[in-house]
Amino acid sequence: MSMSNLETPKRSSLALIVLWQLVGEPMHAYRMQKLIEAQGKHRVVNVRSPASLYQTIKRLQHHGLVEVMETDRGNNQPDRTVYDITDSGRRAAHAWLREMLVETGSEYREFLAAVSMVFVLPQEETRELLEERAERVAADLDQVEQELESNPGLPRLFLLEEEYRRGVLQAELAWLRAVCADIRGGRLRWDEDWIREVGARFNPAPDDH
Repeated sequence: MSMSNLETPKRSSLALIVLWQLVGEPMHAYRMQKLIEAQGKHRVVNVRSPASLYQTIKRLQHHGLVEVMETDRGNNQPDRTVYDITDSGRRAAHAWLREMLVETGSEYREFLAAVSMVFVLPQEETRELLEERAERVAADLDQVEQELESNPGLPRLFLLEEEYRRGVLQAELAWLRAVCADIRGGRLRWDEDWIREVGARFNPAPDDH
């Protein structure tokens, strides 16, 4: 294996979950997908498309963090490759987990980019779109509440991600409703003339280095 293959790949949420699944036991991709869904982690990482899971496993294998243990040839079933984590994979799994727990600002969310550009839309359309988002966030929040209530005997340690999702959704919902209320009440307003005025005051001149 070349030195470039041994370099640690860029971390990702799905790669982290894959490595920690393999810390528990060697397994093939289909079992891994089912375990991720059974553990509720499909709400944390996207495994709706099996291709994304297979691509992540292959990328980890390419970098020496995962290796093929055996090929399971079942009766009248497609061959399934069983993967195991390597020592390098274990080190990467621990390092990524520690880094991802403390680092902030590492992701560029689409919603934040859209919020930064709402001034190009009319006020009322902006309010309607944010109210639609608020309805979806409220529905997601209800789902999280149901998930927490449906596992009364499960130790809290295994529900921390749902607690976090609840907190984030509650904060976003409160913010969305407050912004919509300010637009509706005229406390947050804009028009083209005002936007041009602000642009003239704060945007750098074309020859400003």
